[in-house]
Amino acid sequence: MKISDVVYTTMDELNEMDRFDLLEPPRKAKWYLQIVAWLLAFPETIAVRAKVRKFRMNGVKPPYVLLVNHNSFLDFKVATKAVFPHRSNYIVAIDGFINREQLLRNVGCFGKRKFVSDSSMYRMIKHSLDVNQTICQIYAEARYSLIGTTAILPDSLGKLVKKLGHPVVTLINHGHHLRQPVWNLNKRKIRTTSDMTLLLDKEDLKTLSVEAINARIRAAFEYDDYKYQYDHKIKITYPKRAENLHKILYQCPNCGAEFQMHSEGNRIWCDACGETHEMDEYGQLHNTAGATIFSHIPDWFEWIRTQVRQQIDDGTYCVDIDVNVDALPNSTGYYRLGVANLRHDGQGFHLKGEWDHGSLDLHKPVLANYGVHVEYAYFGKGDCVSFSTTNDTYYLFPVDQTFAVTKLHFAVEELYKKATKK
Repeated sequence: MKISDVVYTTMDELNEMDRFDLLEPPRKAKWYLQIVAWLLAFPETIAVRAKVRKFRMNGVKPPYVLLVNHNSFLDFKVATKAVFPHRSNYIVAIDGFINREQLLRNVGCFGKRKFVSDSSMYRMIKHSLDVNQTICQIYAEARYSLIGTTAILPDSLGKLVKKLGHPVVTLINHGHHLRQPVWNLNKRKIRTTSDMTLLLDKEDLKTLSVEAINARIRAAFEYDDYKYQYDHKIKITYPKRAENLHKILYQCPNCGAEFQMHSEGNRIWCDACGETHEMDEYGQLHNTAGATIFSHIPDWFEWIRTQVRQQIDDGTYCVDIDVNVDALPNSTGYYRLGVANLRHDGQGFHLKGEWDHGSLDLHKPVLANYGVHVEYAYFGKGDCVSFSTTNDTYYLFPVDQTFAVTKLHFAVEELYKKATKK
């Protein structure tokens, strides 16, 4: 089945399908497939003239944990270059295995459902380190950064690496979002730089508290691709560099209207008030007819977050929309169940579908998800949000595609923060 196919199924048929095996131990990459992986990775790293700078890495050899920031598929290729000639195991979301499960398992990948607590992950990672004696690559942000800045990291990360007891290395890539932002996958011509650093050795892991370990990881993960572009005067001449930016910057800072933003070429504008901005070749925004409120794109993005947070604090936040539901039980592909209602508010997610072939009634409380996965123009099906249970992942495509799924991205994070503070 092609990922782009819309294949309808019934609840009975879905329930009878095999589920993805999350308990199979990660395999050590087959030597001949590892050579293929190197051959596939190096052409693009050469195209972007990827420079990997190494700090405190003298004498560091596998096994160790490699924490990598996540902005595009280029991350995997640069990581392959950075650890050469060593092999790795990789945590990969279930959708990455579609139509190629055995291939990915044989190059060292093992699966996880995103943003779901899974006790087996510790065993899988430990197997990679202790049995396979490899590097275990963890993309701790769990999805592509939407705006080229640090995505939220789980509090459990510090506890995990402390318990594992193996050295922790970070690989922070700069420019990968600029090369291929998640909201516009056309590749730009750009040079990239990556910093590979031994962050925590075994002694650090023994002596530091979980809180101190988390603080050190979070400090290492501070990055901003648009600042990197401006500071290094990286010129991007791609004429459609702002196209689809409105999917991320969905609220107008001038009039406050939501879901009225549009973009084309190098421009983004508000249909409600007409305010228009142009993105220059260095990633800066300029109001074409007045004062520029946000020239730095991540500042606009974070301002929208404050608007969602205010709605949550006021008790007015609520999303209630109809969605097409695609289920992902295993690596064979997506199966469409039909149109359901998705409600998200201070109680969390409630997905409810009533069909001739059965029903679905799923609650996800606020504390069940510290983050959520969103996609844009996903294989021609539209923008979507996804979340998982232990056995299934649901991709939810708003029937009204003018709704910006990015709002759910903000709301899940802000609701979780508020709940954990309580």
